[in-house]
Amino acid sequence: MNQFKKLFEKQKLLFNTDVTKSYEWRIEQLNQMQNMLQENDQAFYQALSADFKSALSDVAIEVNAPIGIIEFTKSQLKDWMEPQDVPIPKFLSESGHRGKVYREPFGVTLIVGPFNAPLLCTLVPAIAALSAGNTVILKTHEALKATSALLRDLIAKYFEEEALAVVEGDKQALTELLQLPFNFIFFTGSTHVGKIVMRAAAENLTPVILELGGQNPSIVDETANIADAARKLVWGATAWGGQWCSSPGYVYVHESKADEFIAAAKKALLEFYGALPVNGPDLSGIISTQAADRLLSLIDPEKVVAGGNGDAANKYLAPTLIYPAEWTDEIMKEEIFGPILPIMTYTDIKEAVNKIKEIGKPLSAYIFSQNEEQIAFLINTLSFGGGAVNQSNVQLFIVTMPFGGVGSSGMGNYMGKWGFDSLTNPKGVLTSPADREIKHLYPPFDTDKLQELNKWFVY
Repeated sequence: MNQFKKLFEKQKLLFNTDVTKSYEWRIEQLNQMQNMLQENDQAFYQALSADFKSALSDVAIEVNAPIGIIEFTKSQLKDWMEPQDVPIPKFLSESGHRGKVYREPFGVTLIVGPFNAPLLCTLVPAIAALSAGNTVILKTHEALKATSALLRDLIAKYFEEEALAVVEGDKQALTELLQLPFNFIFFTGSTHVGKIVMRAAAENLTPVILELGGQNPSIVDETANIADAARKLVWGATAWGGQWCSSPGYVYVHESKADEFIAAAKKALLEFYGALPVNGPDLSGIISTQAADRLLSLIDPEKVVAGGNGDAANKYLAPTLIYPAEWTDEIMKEEIFGPILPIMTYTDIKEAVNKIKEIGKPLSAYIFSQNEEQIAFLINTLSFGGGAVNQSNVQLFIVTMPFGGVGSSGMGNYMGKWGFDSLTNPKGVLTSPADREIKHLYPPFDTDKLQELNKWFVY
């Protein structure tokens, strides 16, 4: 605890000098982050693969996506930092008053990273925090032995610990960190731990972003391009070994298209991963033997239409299709977090939607349809953090779109300016000429003064 407190106090001391509020300091941190990733990409590839993320595309995205986000952030940062003029009541603007909104950093930020996206879900929040002028203590996940150690060593090499530092450790380390009066907390992980983080934050009235999860629905209606939908959903459910908070959790397909969808999904699995996925370079492993055991225990062998086999000792599970899945199945009772795609059928879209709403508000939702009226209905009736139409997961990498949850899947947003805005406090400032009074504010009051008060809401 003393070690964490000393680090916290160091960062607090730096923040209080106001140096982190300068454009130059922020750009320097972003440049250092970019240098760290570009100069050590092979080391990151090796560490990610050693932990569990062995698919070539997965490790490339982990390293390259933050670099792209840094480039975009640097290109926009000066504009984001500029105070924004805002409309004010006409009688004030006509008398020389001006209104501006300044965005000020919160201070010392705690970022708690998950295991499933060792760089994306730790460094991208750090990019947002640093660009906003905050300092960062980054808590890595205890399951990431190689990646965590590499991040610790490289961040210590490229950054002053007063600006950005890595803390390792288990649940006890997180418990101790949460006792400190951070100015902002950014947590990615399970809903259960998210509630613990929020309770701890409440003790210091600390604002939070919570990136959680849940069962993400996918709807494939009778007008969808079935082959296209199957390929995109199979990829979405199996990329990153299925261990992604926005992965399609299940598919609701119109019963008239179920056989066609299953055949297309089987074909996609074979094309993507071959007959023996464990021997290929394109499927990441499972994070631990315990996680692999849990996934295998959820699978009903009688409902497996593809895959279903695994080797928990070697942290492997074949991409798996389950049909016909039902809400009473064990696999439908919680977020799967593995390369398994349950398939259910519906006949009435409104009944399907009502069932989805009962489950809670998911982080993501995916709609496959060519019926514009039905697409509009689903987007408007379903509440979810973000999603896609005739696509899956790709929305995560659009830096101009917010990424975040709602309800049980989280709160707050980041990516690009959404992250900058979330990690800064909007401070409104009214500037008045030194010789202009608003005389109708002062007593004694009469009818004329009261009538003047009505002008406060005329813009």
